[in-house]
Amino acid sequence: MVYAFLAAAGVLALLTMVPGPDMAVVTRRAVAAGRRDGLLTVAGITSGLLVWGVLSVAGLAAVLAASATAYTVVKLAGAAYLVFLGVQALLAARRGGPAEPAPAHPAPARPGSPGNRSAAPPGHPWRTGLVSNVLNPKIAVFYTGLLPTLAPHGLSPHTGMALLVLLHAVLTVLWLSGYVLLLTKARAFFARAAVRRAMERITGVVLIGFGLKVATAQA
Repeated sequence: MVYAFLAAAGVLALLTMVPGPDMAVVTRRAVAAGRRDGLLTVAGITSGLLVWGVLSVAGLAAVLAASATAYTVVKLAGAAYLVFLGVQALLAARRGGPAEPAPAHPAPARPGSPGNRSAAPPGHPWRTGLVSNVLNPKIAVFYTGLLPTLAPHGLSPHTGMALLVLLHAVLTVLWLSGYVLLLTKARAFFARAAVRRAMERITGVVLIGFGLKVATAQA
């Protein structure tokens, strides 16, 4: 059982680290508004995983995964939301003012400072992370298709699924939180107006690209 659990942890870790919409959403929040918004977005994404986990254990996600109509509705809603976030980022880059030279002796930021709140994208970061994940039907397919095959033998199906969902949530928190902290270490660089506009454009294009990919993906 221990070896099976470790093998499942390895597979989940690899899947967690593959860049996707979650990382794009977190990147925009962390770069534009700082560590606090980035971590709240991670919390929202993790909450979305737990919602899908509860639905999977209850058997409701399997209904979605098996229903072409339900899958398509959630898929298109999720794609539209990602495109919406991408357009927001592109508009924010377009509205950005001219680049300002960095001061010769910038004041040090206080530990845990949320950064420039005026640059924060609209909407609560936790809700942004939650909605982007809840509207991702691929999670339902993953949880009902692959996850049961990774569950350790010797446990009831519900217990095994619940443990793997919690493990996936923990790995997601660790990976994305570490990514946020890495981004915010370079906060002074990303705070430059020209760099911020460039990052908004990049993340906007990436989010729209992921939205189109989700819209055209097959179950």
